[in-house]
Amino acid sequence: MHGDPISDRRVLVAGANLRDLGGLTTIEGRRVRTGLLFRSGHLCDLAGPDRDVLDSLGIRTIVDLRRPTEVAARPHPAIAGVEVVNLSVSSDDNEFAVLASSVLDPDAEPLGPDHIAGYFRGNVTDRLDRYRPVFEAATDPGRHPLLFNCTAGKDRTGFVAGVLLRILDVDEQTVLDDYMLSNAVRRDWIADREAEIRLRIAESLGVGPDEVPEARLEASRALLNCDRLFLKAAFDAVHDDWGSWEAFRRDALGISDDRFAAFTEVLLD
Repeated sequence: MHGDPISDRRVLVAGANLRDLGGLTTIEGRRVRTGLLFRSGHLCDLAGPDRDVLDSLGIRTIVDLRRPTEVAARPHPAIAGVEVVNLSVSSDDNEFAVLASSVLDPDAEPLGPDHIAGYFRGNVTDRLDRYRPVFEAATDPGRHPLLFNCTAGKDRTGFVAGVLLRILDVDEQTVLDDYMLSNAVRRDWIADREAEIRLRIAESLGVGPDEVPEARLEASRALLNCDRLFLKAAFDAVHDDWGSWEAFRRDALGISDDRFAAFTEVLLD
């Protein structure tokens, strides 16, 4: 990476946005154990020392949140003894796809952060049936150590990580900070993509790079960056629809009190 190295010890391989979900403290002062739950982007490019890090984690289960087309384009590397569970949580015409297609279309209505915030809220209001199997796997100690991933490791993965940390009783601001860590981990990649997109938008509009309207850049930034408002929209939907994280965990996700007690016994010091 071009910038300063990430000092957060939970970041294991910055290039893959591979991070340990543990290390944070709950509201009651308990600590989420490390070495049990991991999050990442795609893993197919890992080599050398980075691949050694992945192999050292003793992963038992990978829950892949990507669509089949994404899996085919960037398949997981073979890892001995690992069960890969494919649980696509989004459709091909999801809000990110709509936003991506609008970025380079000069006739499209400019879309931005509110569009992505709506996607995150929809995870709670419209797509929980897709996510329930993910949380069922992630809260099963028999599947740990477990890694869940998407392509960039920031949106679908960020939502799953955020919900897991909140049901474990890590406070909201700490969880939002953890979600935003993806921007720091991926900052050089983001800067490179923003420059590329600026040039492509300029070409599509027939203007110079410095003349690209801010509204078009806002859309691309919403695609590439995390924004606290995105995950906060999902959290607000939990409170609006279920009233508490306990009710959401039990009644929306279907994680019984007994199952959750077994999960927390393993996950929390």
